[in-house]
Amino acid sequence: MFQKYDVIVVGAGHAGCEAAAAAANMGSEVLLITMNLQTLAQMSCNPAMGGIAKGQIVREIDALGGYSGIVSDASMIQFRMLNKSKGPAMWSPRTQNDRMLFAQKWREALEQTQRVSFYQDMVKEIIIKDGKAEGVVTGMGHRIDSRAVILTNGTFLNGVIHIGEKRFGGGRVAEKAAEGITEQLVSLGFQSDRLKTGTPPRVDSRSLDFSKMEEQKGDDEIVGFSFLPTKKPTSQVSCWISYTDTAVHDILKTGFDRSPMYAGRIEGTGPRYCPSIEDKISRFSERDRHQLFIEPEGWNTAEIYVNGFSTSLPEEVQYEALKRVPGFEKVKFFRPGYAIEYDFFPPTQLDYTLETKGVKQLFFAGQINGTTGYEEAACQGLMAGMNAHLSIKKEMPFILKRSDAYIGVLIDDLISKGTQEPYRMFTSRAEFRTLLRQDNADLRLTETSYQLGLAGKERMELMLNKKAQVSSLQEMFKATAIEPDEINPYLTSKKSAAITEKQRLEKIILRPSVDLQGMRQSSNRVDELLRSYSTEAIEQAEIQTKYQVYIDKEKDLVQKMKQLEELEIPQQFDYQRITSLGSEAREKLHKSRPRTLGQASRISGINPSDVQILMVFMGR
Repeated sequence: MFQKYDVIVVGAGHAGCEAAAAAANMGSEVLLITMNLQTLAQMSCNPAMGGIAKGQIVREIDALGGYSGIVSDASMIQFRMLNKSKGPAMWSPRTQNDRMLFAQKWREALEQTQRVSFYQDMVKEIIIKDGKAEGVVTGMGHRIDSRAVILTNGTFLNGVIHIGEKRFGGGRVAEKAAEGITEQLVSLGFQSDRLKTGTPPRVDSRSLDFSKMEEQKGDDEIVGFSFLPTKKPTSQVSCWISYTDTAVHDILKTGFDRSPMYAGRIEGTGPRYCPSIEDKISRFSERDRHQLFIEPEGWNTAEIYVNGFSTSLPEEVQYEALKRVPGFEKVKFFRPGYAIEYDFFPPTQLDYTLETKGVKQLFFAGQINGTTGYEEAACQGLMAGMNAHLSIKKEMPFILKRSDAYIGVLIDDLISKGTQEPYRMFTSRAEFRTLLRQDNADLRLTETSYQLGLAGKERMELMLNKKAQVSSLQEMFKATAIEPDEINPYLTSKKSAAITEKQRLEKIILRPSVDLQGMRQSSNRVDELLRSYSTEAIEQAEIQTKYQVYIDKEKDLVQKMKQLEELEIPQQFDYQRITSLGSEAREKLHKSRPRTLGQASRISGINPSDVQILMVFMGR
């Protein structure tokens, strides 16, 4: 039945879909295996993409030639650019999405991708020969051969679902767990552990009173994620905000004795930054209310996602508590919230390519590595797919540094530090976030991806055109002088000092209170100067002009860090013979096997003096 494939991808969530698309678009024959093709690219939790730091990741995926940005744009029902009141390093795009349409668009994209084949079955075993992955064995007993295997199992590895005192196996509600893979990998020497995540109740919008909630509309300007010209919606759907109170909390507390978390039935660690409602009440007891985001699930459905009310309490407690929330007095449930516990493999067992150290040509991506979130999973899938293809072709791996992309930060954090709880990306994790903005992801990444064969010609041409326009604009800002009467009315309206003589446009742009969009609306002269340039190029040129000092400082810091990043440590380096290192440092370095001194410096417990000692020995 089956040919020998280049790459087999196990699991068709966000990581699996991006992995399959990337490897296939680079030229590999790919088989995507999933237990249920009807749930391909399912949004298992909230119907949204992007957000703080996550939006930057989606734009990076898109710049590299992935599909997440295109699919998100095609299925969005609302768009917002978060943190616009802050500097551009913090701006983060976010979409609300039609859950059904999102999965449909992903499937269409994959079915239109040459060299991607599909098969519905459970994978129970990896075929390993001479320390190398060579295919899989399925639950139906099929042996399928390949040259590389990518595991993107999500929450399905020995998944257990908890609702109050009820406990049953599953990777999602109504979907069975996957068994066999954890046990096999542990027998080969891999370390596994357990994590927990949760989801809130879904409710019927027809039973809610939205007049008691705060409306949250989308932005007037829909930017979207993709750097390609995608079609944007002509209208948007509002989200809503409501709040819990002490009465809601008191009802929830009545179920704590039956909570699987507090009764000790859940062993796995839950996500710190997306806690359950019972966890919020317990950890933040001083707060008398918590915010809830009421998120529609699509254009043509009454189903609502109650963001902020993730819970595994008994159904009747969930229901009674939610009825006390303003607007929810007559609420009807579609389904209750639940917690899910699953196996993961601490990511310190991986190389930067996401290939496992223990078995060659075996790659892990997504929640199997301890991350949480669609975006974190998708970018790992993309990188695993690219590197699986490059490994098969015996070409140099594709590795992003911390100064290259948020994706580089995420993978370096996982490989260097590991994680004891579901990992979530934040802007604060990126020390070079002024360089890693969402607006310049294409300028940072598209050319490299194009050279590797993933990003297409259209992307490359768009990026080069934008780059040329930005350069032209910056030169124009320096060369063009503005007369006082051409700009003073605008400056006065912004309470900025009027000019008394001609002044270069660049100098005016540097003023903190002014922006080019406002200048265009107030000055015919400025509008005339900018008319032939794209909105994206104008925004990019303005950011680079305004923040050039900070950008240059970060670039200098990157150069200083580069020395450590380029000093490679031999793979078989004997740390035990460096007696001047403490025993903890020797143990952690021996276990982690860092690739460079830069990576060694980021291992938890390794201090600057340890790095200096290593540098001395490296010099010898």
